[in-house]
Order: sequence, then structure tokens, then C-alpha cells
Amino acid sequence: MLFVAICLDKPDMHETRAATRPARDAWLKGHGEALKLTGPFLDSTGQKPVGSMLIVEAADLDAAKTMLAGDPYEEAGMFASIDVKPWRVGIGKLG
Repeated sequence: MLFVAICLDKPDMHETRAATRPARDAWLKGHGEALKLTGPFLDSTGQKPVGSMLIVEAADLDAAKTMLAGDPYEEAGMFASIDVKPWRVGIGKLG
């Protein structure tokens, strides 16, 4: 089953995001095929990241939340909120 995680940063997290990025990239790569898509939300200028979106495959909501709890950005205290919801492709396709 697919799940989408919408993670919004606390204000002024740009330095924390940059410092944590290498650990996060390694964490993302470590999930292999379970990680379907990820990318940042950007501010109104389209320049600065202000959050993250991830689409993951997991057995159920609890498994998705457990996987996402290990996100180095979350562990660094960057996120003001994380919302995880079941999701499915409507029009278009992943990959």
C-alpha cells in the first residue's frame, strides 16, 4: 500500500536541513524500492526548501509511520508537522 507523508519545516531550518542532508540522503537510499518518490516543498520564491514530501510503500499505516520516524530530518527536530495518509495513484504513474 502507498502512503504520502507531508512534512512541514519549522521556521529557519535551512542550516539544519543543509547539515543533515548527507545523513538523510543515505537514509533515503537505504529504503530501496519502498521509497517511491521524495522531494522538497519550496518557499514562494521557489528557492528555499520549507518541507518535504515522501511517497512510500508499506504494509500498513503503522509500518509507514515507523519507517518515517527514522528520518534524519525528523530526528534533528526540523519538522513542525508530519501528516501521513494512505494514497494511491489517480492519473499518471510512478516511475
